[in-house]
Amino acid sequence: MTRAAVLFTGGKDSTFALHKAVEEGLDVSVLVSVIPHYDYSPLYHRPHFEVLKCQAQALRLPLETVGVCSESAERNALYTVLKRVRDVYGVEVAVLGAIKSRYQLRVFRDITSSLKLKLYTPLWGIPEERYLEALLNHEISFTVISVTSMGVPLSLLGKVITREDVEKLKVLAAKYGFNLSFEGGEAETLVVDAPLFKYRISVKGR
Repeated sequence: MTRAAVLFTGGKDSTFALHKAVEEGLDVSVLVSVIPHYDYSPLYHRPHFEVLKCQAQALRLPLETVGVCSESAERNALYTVLKRVRDVYGVEVAVLGAIKSRYQLRVFRDITSSLKLKLYTPLWGIPEERYLEALLNHEISFTVISVTSMGVPLSLLGKVITREDVEKLKVLAAKYGFNLSFEGGEAETLVVDAPLFKYRISVKGR
């Protein structure tokens, strides 16, 4: 089987991409997380390291991380950690949960190409209006942990998203014009359970 590394943030997109990679027959060997130590990054979400460790344990997968202190160092950090997992784990494919960000796709494609790695983007182009439903159909259980866009209800914070919530979000997205997949940072999510998790992540408080 072809070994793969998943670019992992602990959110819905990277977790769904991981499951798609396994469905495709890839041998997911390691999770890779780039952790920015500043407020905004055009490339990376800002995962919580302690939660990442819990998710990696639930997935029974090793976790390789690299910190980055400035936007100018983002590409080099990604190159460094992907080179490391290529050499240590023998991976041939990097899995990315991008949906429609051409900038993100271009950067990751350039770096993986320079390392002679294939880039697998199983979520690319999936229609926004069907995306959240697809997550629930695949039993990806996730909660909203931050909201930055007008129209996304604050009442969703700390709540595991249901089909009823998805229907409400569709109406609100049409009204306020936010990206229903949240790929633009409208909201950040945390996956608490999924088919490949050996146990559920317990999150308390709001």
